[in-house]
Amino acid sequence: MKIIKFIPFAFIFILLSCSKGEKSFNDFNAIYSEIKKEHTPDKRVELFDIQLNALNNTYILEGETTSAEAFTILLDSLNKRKVIYQNKVRVLPDSAVGNLSYAIAKNSVINIRSKPKHSAELGTQSLLGMTLRVLDKKGDFYRVQTPDKYISWVDRGGIIRVNKADRDRWFGEKKIIYNKNFGYVYKDMSENSEIVSDITLGGILKFNGIKSGFFEVEFPDKRKGYVKTNEATYYDSWLYNLNPTKESLENVAKTMTGFPYLWGGTSSKGMDCSGFTKTVYLMNGFIIPRDASQQINAGKTVDKNLDFSDLEKGDLMFFGKKATANKKQRVTHVGIWLGNDKMEFIHSAGNVHLSSLDENEANYDGFNKNRYLGSRRYLGVKDKMIIDLKEKIKL
Repeated sequence: MKIIKFIPFAFIFILLSCSKGEKSFNDFNAIYSEIKKEHTPDKRVELFDIQLNALNNTYILEGETTSAEAFTILLDSLNKRKVIYQNKVRVLPDSAVGNLSYAIAKNSVINIRSKPKHSAELGTQSLLGMTLRVLDKKGDFYRVQTPDKYISWVDRGGIIRVNKADRDRWFGEKKIIYNKNFGYVYKDMSENSEIVSDITLGGILKFNGIKSGFFEVEFPDKRKGYVKTNEATYYDSWLYNLNPTKESLENVAKTMTGFPYLWGGTSSKGMDCSGFTKTVYLMNGFIIPRDASQQINAGKTVDKNLDFSDLEKGDLMFFGKKATANKKQRVTHVGIWLGNDKMEFIHSAGNVHLSSLDENEANYDGFNKNRYLGSRRYLGVKDKMIIDLKEKIKL
């Protein structure tokens, strides 16, 4: 079997117009590559993995994608070339998940991995009560897409699967959001009672009532319990009263000082550098891209001279390897500028802590200063990659 990697799109019509009869595999590769480049450039948020296989003078189109638009363009290009093929491509989600194409996180933190196995690298996390789109199933794992569009795999024990109607019903329920770093959901209205579950910053539960200093709450899987009222607030009130400012970003960030570094972590149980910035912005009412290399593409570019003079508190600072004649820039780290007289920024490296870019300060970070790549401003900027919870989506 001869395999053609199907990659696509600026030159599609040139290729089509000059092509008659059977075309080389290089032509197919060029079409596929150009479509992928234009429509699905980041495999972390959109899948487009398709191959054209040649077997016994027959073409078989195989693979999977989450982009119906890109796939339609691909099919059109093949049809215009009068290529006869069998279409075996899966457009996700499909029958593997049926009508239960959504899920809700039912544990305090769920681990979402790069592959459908427990030993795979941790890609990201989701918090209790957050909704996910379910794309595929493999064994005991489901391929899911988080509110920030990140695609990875979660084991079935961390979620409750639902259909669209139940997902919408969950959106409509009155809920509470947990606003302390760590805590518990109790079986009864007492700190001395049995613990139903732990709960972390940003966790969301259905509100059933309030009594004697406790919220009566319900989990997505119908478990019930009690949360202390001084540790949570009504979700709608929290969202309505949010007023994201430079100071609120700093205040939230500093409450996480000392949190341990965890590759792939986005919760108070552990967070990597972009998981930290993501959580700070989440608790200020914004869903931002997952990874540092994605976050640098959002917002407004600031500090073009790389001298820190144009920075404002709350700006995201990016670090890594600078571009050379032979290699592109590589973003490997991100932090939040605080802009005080110590030239400090806060970031997750080893743990969440403050570092300074002033060589006279005790916490001077010469390593990151020497690999500074630039900064982006999110506050006050309209960008499709920055989701304002008040306008776009409910968790």
